Amino acid sequence: MQVVATHFNTTLSKQNQPHTIALHLDFLRRTQVGEAHFTVKDTKLGRQASVVHVTLSQAGREEVLGVITNSNILTETGVTFPTSWSLNPAPLPVSLTRLSENRDENWCLQPEMPFAAFRKATAKTDFFLPRDGQKERNKADEWIRLRSGEKWTNSSLGYVADMWPMPVEAFMREQNASDANSNGGKTKKSGTMWYPTLLLNLDVKKVLPDEGVEWLLVRVEAKAIKNGRMDLEIVILDEGNDLVALSHHVALAVPADRNLAERNTGASKI
Repeated sequence: MQVVATHFNTTLSKQNQPHTIALHLDFLRRTQVGEAHFTVKDTKLGRQASVVHVTLSQAGREEVLGVITNSNILTETGVTFPTSWSLNPAPLPVSLTRLSENRDENWCLQPEMPFAAFRKATAKTDFFLPRDGQKERNKADEWIRLRSGEKWTNSSLGYVADMWPMPVEAFMREQNASDANSNGGKTKKSGTMWYPTLLLNLDVKKVLPDEGVEWLLVRVEAKAIKNGRMDLEIVILDEGNDLVALSHHVALAVPADRNLAERNTGASKI
């Protein structure tokens, strides 16, 4: 998204379409730490919206293919109706002032996300979760801010759409608790998990301020987790509970050694 923002602010500045309103990513191969090369192709340049294709490559391998639509949200016109939509069930009340000091009565800081040593990107974010746990295993709510003190912007919404408690882990905790009850209190340890995304869609509804915002509220929900594959729906709201973006994923849930294994130099596989 930052590559596309740069492209539309420089090469395509005459389009006056600085805002990504829709994004689709296909993850062909796993990425790795290190240099990445982005290639941008102008696919369709229009008066109201334009589409570009972006390819992320490493070591000569095409790893992610993106189709991104840009427009100008601030100049959009047309019919507008209130839909009265809201999160259901409603998230717990919050005081962001008290939350910043980890003193909110309903939300508390999660010291470390599961498998943090493996999922290193989670270390960039402070996750505040309900003190008494999530209401439902297939849903999770969170208030998040960047640990560095930077602010959330529209270019960081792709990261936001991929950083939350995994519903899989809630079901695994319950399963392990049941194992403990049936095995004399000895809980079966589950291995580290990897959740490779097959595809990700992002629908951006709002432009965040240029200076960014400190807090975002995120809800993730899985409707089906079956045979190691799952759907994920993500709703992102700002501090005023205004809808910022929606995201949908198709992802796998597999043992982490699938990621750590040596690369196959022949036909590529997930």
